Amino acid sequence: MSLFTAIILFFYLLAVVVLALFGLHRYYLVYLYYKYKNKPLKPKRKFDKLPPVTVQLPIYNEYYVIERLITSVCQLDYPQELLEIQILDDSTDETSAKAQELVDKFRKAGLDIVYYHREHRDGFKAGALQYGLNQAKGEFLVILDADFKAPSDLLKKSIDFFADEKIGMVQFRWGHLNRDFSVLTKLQSIFLDGHFMIEQTARHRSGRFFNFNGTAGIWRKEAIASSGGWQSDTLTEDLDLSYRAQLAGWEFIYLADVVCEAELPIEMNSYKTQQHRWAKGSVQTAKKLLPVIWKSGLPWPMKLEATFHLTNNLSYLFMLIPLILILPSLALWLNLDWNKAFLVYTFFFITTTLSVWFYFACSQKEIYKNWKTVLKYLPILLPLGIGLWVNNTKAALEGLWNYKTEFVRTPKYGIEKKLSFLTPLRYQSQHNWVSLAELIFFGYLTLTIFYAWANKIYVAIPLLLVFQIGFGIVTILSWSHSRKFKQVNLGFNS
Repeated sequence: MSLFTAIILFFYLLAVVVLALFGLHRYYLVYLYYKYKNKPLKPKRKFDKLPPVTVQLPIYNEYYVIERLITSVCQLDYPQELLEIQILDDSTDETSAKAQELVDKFRKAGLDIVYYHREHRDGFKAGALQYGLNQAKGEFLVILDADFKAPSDLLKKSIDFFADEKIGMVQFRWGHLNRDFSVLTKLQSIFLDGHFMIEQTARHRSGRFFNFNGTAGIWRKEAIASSGGWQSDTLTEDLDLSYRAQLAGWEFIYLADVVCEAELPIEMNSYKTQQHRWAKGSVQTAKKLLPVIWKSGLPWPMKLEATFHLTNNLSYLFMLIPLILILPSLALWLNLDWNKAFLVYTFFFITTTLSVWFYFACSQKEIYKNWKTVLKYLPILLPLGIGLWVNNTKAALEGLWNYKTEFVRTPKYGIEKKLSFLTPLRYQSQHNWVSLAELIFFGYLTLTIFYAWANKIYVAIPLLLVFQIGFGIVTILSWSHSRKFKQVNLGFNS
């Protein structure tokens, strides 16, 4: 065996082993979910007297959705004298004027609603939340992003968990206001349902650490303060604070049956922006906290689960060299023992592709009565995830290299249903060089498929097609959406 052949085989086997471990971990999460899903989850006791609560709404240029957000929060079923609403506005456009109009309207109706506008966006969302924390009257803080809609009974279903003084945070499940807008939003909803139904429930009910998702949750003010407050040295300030608080001894509650609906990104470039921020932030948090976690006195299963959780986005890096070498590696198939090669291929399929389909199918079954109708989308799910590889690999590398970028929020438009036509929209995310790289990989994989077909390496073609289709979908949508969702000047300030 030549040195070149040995190097290619080494990296392929390394990628297979690492990706298989993450795939097997998905099976393990499903196992934990079904083992603990019926574990009783009720407040240990109820408050004799309801506590004061502050609702924090951090916003930045959210013209299309600000009214829906504030209106839903002002309809919360909780004693008015115990409820404060903070509008934490860092906007630089006419969102600010619209927010102030709504604040004036609801203040006249008797609500304790206050408006704060920072001149400088220091610390981005984390900075806004910390600023609001220092002004808050409530003992508990409900945090909702601009694209969310609060159910009126949110506090009634959750506040009594905090009667237990060890509870630092309660997280709710995300629902989807525009799940049926397009195939893209449908696929996003499936991705999120897997996290919120299976992953979060499994971790919480089995006693592992899980995270606050940045919105649709309630924090005890003391838990934030005693854990070091909101910090902006990562792009996922929510994940960072979650682990710091649990390391400090605070316990969290996850309520899968309490749903806060949110708007999903309707175009590919906005979705990629969101995924980039989440991927980069999780790697930054892993670098920051994994050494602390492994030096702590936590049981090793908790340390191991935290490692899988925080390093999940590093799995993209293990596809880098195998993907680049995928064409020359096919030449090796002609000289390999076909029985051994087929065993490796089958193992990779079961631990990766099949684990993805199984994991997300279980989440749909647990949430929706008509879950079988969603199964037709599962074949597209894996290619979409693979198609985001360039975008998320870039994010993971930036996180590892401490490359500093600002917090780029995901544009939302207040669109909840299918439309026959779409008017030009503000806040569009633009495609960039990543889209060109995706196009190059699409062409490279197309060439590889032709090579495999010409040399009768048919067993490799299905996997190659998954990769090719994934890059094709993401490339086409990135370019077409940048043209379809054109920006329009609404008279906003820049």
